[in-house]
Amino acid sequence: MDLQQEVEKLRASLKEAEAVRADLDRHVFHLKTLYDVSKDIYSTVQTDTILRNFLLMSMGNFGVAAGFILLMDTGTKEALHFVNIGFQEQDRRSLQSAGERLLTQANIADWTENDRDVLELGILPPSIAFAMPFDADSAVLGLFGLGPKLIGDNYGGDDKELLDTLVNNLTVALRNARSFEEIQRLNMDLEAKNIELEKILKQLKASLRKIEILESVKANLSKFVPSTVTQFIDKSPTGAIPELQERDLSVLFLDIGGYTGLLERLGSSQVHSIIERHFSAFMDAIYANNGDVNETAGDGLMVLFLNEDREGNALEAVQTAIAIRERTVEIKEQFSELYRPLDINMGINSGSALVGAAKFDSLTGSRWTYTARGTLTNVAARISALGAKGSLLIARETADRISHHYTPVTRGKFQFKNVSEEVEVFEL
Repeated sequence: MDLQQEVEKLRASLKEAEAVRADLDRHVFHLKTLYDVSKDIYSTVQTDTILRNFLLMSMGNFGVAAGFILLMDTGTKEALHFVNIGFQEQDRRSLQSAGERLLTQANIADWTENDRDVLELGILPPSIAFAMPFDADSAVLGLFGLGPKLIGDNYGGDDKELLDTLVNNLTVALRNARSFEEIQRLNMDLEAKNIELEKILKQLKASLRKIEILESVKANLSKFVPSTVTQFIDKSPTGAIPELQERDLSVLFLDIGGYTGLLERLGSSQVHSIIERHFSAFMDAIYANNGDVNETAGDGLMVLFLNEDREGNALEAVQTAIAIRERTVEIKEQFSELYRPLDINMGINSGSALVGAAKFDSLTGSRWTYTARGTLTNVAARISALGAKGSLLIARETADRISHHYTPVTRGKFQFKNVSEEVEVFEL
């Protein structure tokens, strides 16, 4: 090999080495650019910041003075983000409008998939030397554009390859950002719902507390309020109680014979204990037969039986009275002070009376009471007063109603005060 051939061979080797060096420099540049851009766009999860950092790094690495990125909702066709650098205000508006028109083209997907140059559409202004549409995600399209290089070179195949890689990294960063934003939104919604739930919980606790108070009041009032009133209140949304109306019922009057003498002999404290024990037993008998204690006095009770069946309310009243008489004998054994059972005199009458709520107005205000009024109750009270030594007396109407179950014995007819006709009284 002569000297000339050796020189040519060396020149070829040098040229090949220079090409390898240039290719290596290009790869190093690509890797450095990719690293720089990725570092900036993955350092944040704010979409606007990601877009701006990506645009700045891309422009810096390619020596470009102007560039933009547009993101558009594919459903609403509205711009979500528009970041631009190096454009005048008027140019920005026309550039965004042109970008939106380009992304709404029906065949934009073909341009994206087939790597066709969208500048051929002639929609973007001449100041844009490179443009690339991309899918940010399933619901968002993007458009990335750069102005001409300051050194005057065109965008070659290597540039487009690098920019395509950078845009792929951008889409990953944008999807991460959108996921993070969605998580943030969900967290905010969850926090708002938690606040609302806490508010509702406080309101619920307050309501439960009110209910507890009302139940406590109801429990305490039930000691003083007739059970019929309680039932009306429970059934009525407004708590309204029917005013006086004609109803069929049986009325039982009960009083303790010799109450005053008992007080003198045993004293009020001891008598109170004895009476309380008796009345507690009486209440069991009354409620077992659907009776309703309407009025109480120191030594007596007025009980209403409101069964809609005429025979039924009379039977319940009589069964209550018989049970009270039996319980009186049993209770006597518990008190050594009583040499014999108390004389519980009872009178029962059946028929019609006005039953319901009655209102009394005075200078100090209004007071409501639930009661039964009429001749029926007056006669029942008078019959009870006839009794002695624990007798159980009933009026003719009551006797007729229970005749299939009991055999009352007539005591004759009596004329009562303020009652026009004589009343026949029976004893059980």
